[in-house]
Amino acid sequence: MRSSSTAACRDMAERYFEPGDVDTLIPTLTRVMAGIMRANEQATAIAGRLEAERERIGQAGGGVIDRAAWKADMEQVARLTETVKAGLAEIMGMGGTIKDLALGLVDFPHRRQGRVVNLCWKYGESCVSHWHGLDEGFANRRPL
Repeated sequence: MRSSSTAACRDMAERYFEPGDVDTLIPTLTRVMAGIMRANEQATAIAGRLEAERERIGQAGGGVIDRAAWKADMEQVARLTETVKAGLAEIMGMGGTIKDLALGLVDFPHRRQGRVVNLCWKYGESCVSHWHGLDEGFANRRPL
């Protein structure tokens, strides 16, 4: 059983953002999210190419691969994955929660009319101008 003082402390420790708070983060969010999105896209493309090569070899019953190129691609995917992880950690450190890498969606907790909701920022937007409920997503976002 959780004590009410523990719940109260947890609630007080939670940071709630106002639209202006998020707006001040947008230059950094934009820079970090651009790097994350680029690295994710590149890693996905390389991984797709490697998977297609695996399938081709499997269907042919074997084959010769350029081991040096394969190793270089695997190392590049690992580097790109680390870039994505570092960017995700940086955004989480700002208080945001990444919802979609491809679209560049980041949510920030906000109190609106007595309830907790998410301010919803999308990569490319110059300010946060939308929100949605905690159990809703981008498709249900509404203007502030």
